[in-house]
Amino acid sequence: MAGYRKLGRTASQRKALLRSQVTSLLYHGKIVTTEAKAKEVRRIAEHMIAMAVRERDNYETVTVMAKVPRKDKDGKRVKEVKDGKKVTVYDEVEKSIKKDAPSRLHARRQMYKTLYSVKEIPTENAGKKRNTKEIDLAEKLFDEIAPKYANRNGGYTRIIKIGQRKGDAAMEVVLELV
Repeated sequence: MAGYRKLGRTASQRKALLRSQVTSLLYHGKIVTTEAKAKEVRRIAEHMIAMAVRERDNYETVTVMAKVPRKDKDGKRVKEVKDGKKVTVYDEVEKSIKKDAPSRLHARRQMYKTLYSVKEIPTENAGKKRNTKEIDLAEKLFDEIAPKYANRNGGYTRIIKIGQRKGDAAMEVVLELV
């Protein structure tokens, strides 16, 4: 007997399906799918949340000096002429960044191995590349989801049956974060 459900797909198709559903679950908070798929997605999602909970505070804050281009009132870079060439003017600012501990970095890379990248597109620019934002789901796991489940030992997801699908009578469920 296999240690996982095959879901009637080849290995690559199954992996892509599960990755996409885990990504959707963590991004949206809940998904509607079949019972067998939900049970497999739950395994992966719970493992990722447990990793995030374990490593949520495992970083140190470091202040660094960074060069940032100076901007004018329109948001364009300020240029000045030096030796007959236009050169961008830079200001030095102090920034504080989170420096991951080695175990948290490893957890982040394990998450990136499973999760797809998510692009958020504003509704007014639908179909355009401008103003799209890359959502870092690993960061969302560490900053938003993990603190919510910090005092909980597992059981981060819930499966609610909603009835059979009309086309093939497969049991449909809602898989959601508790």
